[in-house]
Amino acid sequence: MDTTHNPAMLFVLPAFLLLIFMVTGSEGLFVAGLGVGMIVLIRWMAMDSTYRSTRRRLRLAQAHAERYILPEDLDYPCQMLLRRAQNAVEAIMNSKVHKAGLIDTIENRVSLPEEVWQIGERLRRLSSMHAEHGKLIPRELPPGMEDAFKPYTSALDAAWTSLSQRVRHLEKYAKQVLKADKVYHAHQRLERLAAKTPEYQQLLAETVRDEMAHERIRELSDQAAHVRKLFEESILQARQAAGELLRSPLT
Repeated sequence: MDTTHNPAMLFVLPAFLLLIFMVTGSEGLFVAGLGVGMIVLIRWMAMDSTYRSTRRRLRLAQAHAERYILPEDLDYPCQMLLRRAQNAVEAIMNSKVHKAGLIDTIENRVSLPEEVWQIGERLRRLSSMHAEHGKLIPRELPPGMEDAFKPYTSALDAAWTSLSQRVRHLEKYAKQVLKADKVYHAHQRLERLAAKTPEYQQLLAETVRDEMAHERIRELSDQAAHVRKLFEESILQARQAAGELLRSPLT
């Protein structure tokens, strides 16, 4: 018996058992009735708390319906496009160069989540309009009517193209960041080796003829400089990609 939505049952059942006790005078029945009443009371308190909590969450969800997007709000192509945007941002935020502050960490934390939200919000609207468009456009148009419907279809296509390009910009930024990550990893290893350069130089000087030793030492220096240059260039490219993305935010 569910007492969650009918609290009166909390009193009806124990009262009924008490009435039977008064008529029959059975102490065992009274104890049993008291136990049943306690069980029902505890169960009602637990279920009522869950019920009120669920209702509170539903009210919050309804009040903030415009601040979240559910998978069912998007058609499949839009779901996939939003997932690509989310994956790109996750790659950027989880990168070593981002965590090390070598790219604009603060701007990333503020702008990239907002960018994904703006893309998702527009994809939700596009999905809704696309579904409505599909219902309104007849499958078989009368001759000569194609041009009348074409501007509406073109508008949806243009919106999709624009959002797809926006996601590609995010992916380009993520690609540059991941490239910088790889060079940064190599740069860190090189820095460790650089600290041991005197040991390598001494080893070469002691074991190789002077002319060959000088050549090997120059190679060590040149390789270190080359990796540093690659690292600096990769960071610059990542920052440029971010600049292209953030210069024209979705608003």
